[in-house]
Amino acid sequence: MQRLLLLSVLLFLAGCEAPPSDTATFSPVGVDEGMGGQPDPGFERAIERREFRFPRDHGPHPSFATEWWYFTGNLGDDDDRRFGYQFTLFRVGLTPGGPTPDSDWRAHQLYMGHLALSDIDTARHLSEERFSRAAAGLAGANAEPFRVWLGPWSISGTGDATFPITIDAETAEFGIRLQLESGSKPHVLQGEHGLSRKSAEPGNASYYYSHTRLPTRGRVRIGDKEYTVEGNSWFDREWSSSALAADQAGWDWFALQLEDGRDLMFYQMRDKQGRAQRFSKGVLVGMDGKAQALTLDRVTLTPLREWPSPDGTRYPLEWQLRVPEHGLDLNVSAAFDAQEMRHTVRYWEGAVEVSGSHRGVGYLELSGYAD
Repeated sequence: MQRLLLLSVLLFLAGCEAPPSDTATFSPVGVDEGMGGQPDPGFERAIERREFRFPRDHGPHPSFATEWWYFTGNLGDDDDRRFGYQFTLFRVGLTPGGPTPDSDWRAHQLYMGHLALSDIDTARHLSEERFSRAAAGLAGANAEPFRVWLGPWSISGTGDATFPITIDAETAEFGIRLQLESGSKPHVLQGEHGLSRKSAEPGNASYYYSHTRLPTRGRVRIGDKEYTVEGNSWFDREWSSSALAADQAGWDWFALQLEDGRDLMFYQMRDKQGRAQRFSKGVLVGMDGKAQALTLDRVTLTPLREWPSPDGTRYPLEWQLRVPEHGLDLNVSAAFDAQEMRHTVRYWEGAVEVSGSHRGVGYLELSGYAD
């Protein structure tokens, strides 16, 4: 769900005279600034349910305007030093169809990447953004063998298999190299058997599935110091040609892994008055991998504390999340406050800690908040 913020980049880049390089810099764009329009009508839209096929659907869907491969995780080393990470690769279709095949440098698609590492014990958040056109082998995606890459950043399977997945992303300041196993839980189809509606307008939806708990091990690096880590990751996969409806401002998205073995995802769509909309929804995944749908009338979300970012934007970073029928009364709080992503798109995304009726960890994303 949360990767809909890419559409603001799509609209922003479509107005550029040339695709940006991975060294280009722009002022941050709020989600509500860029998502009022629609992608080119020649792109396919998510309107009806579809049959998902694997490994094909791990690969690209170029008939849609946008898609993303999104990973978050909470990790620790042998000395109990804690880290959170976010790694997302986005494909952006600027126009439908393929480019004129007269040059390897022509491209109708761009790739964007966001990499972030939260050093929880020192409250330090590191992040970087990359861009490249999908030309001359600079960026792209394959289903078989599974691989998505953006310059030196990559997500790849092993041989003909999807799992284990290797994530490899380095910057001058920090980096990650992680291996994610499939674990004991199957993928979960979000929404209506994988069709995740975001508003009443037909086509304002995505095709969406998740792997909610992937055992993870590897290393993270900060400067010249490396840490051997292990923990669990969350993998979200979406493709869409959608945008926010006229009355929508943004969303609050929770992905939580509880110590009792259950996983919970819930996103709250907000209107411009800050009210939750009926298209808010999620899923509770049991230890056995069975998923139960969560709807707005079954979930109560109450913000408890706000944090003012350096530019004055106030993000709610502590929440009470209640699902009475499943015995959940959770306090979800940022592992530390300053985990804002201030790149081409501005949003807050970071590691959270869960207490209350159950303990756990997870990730929270907040979009559409204004200063």
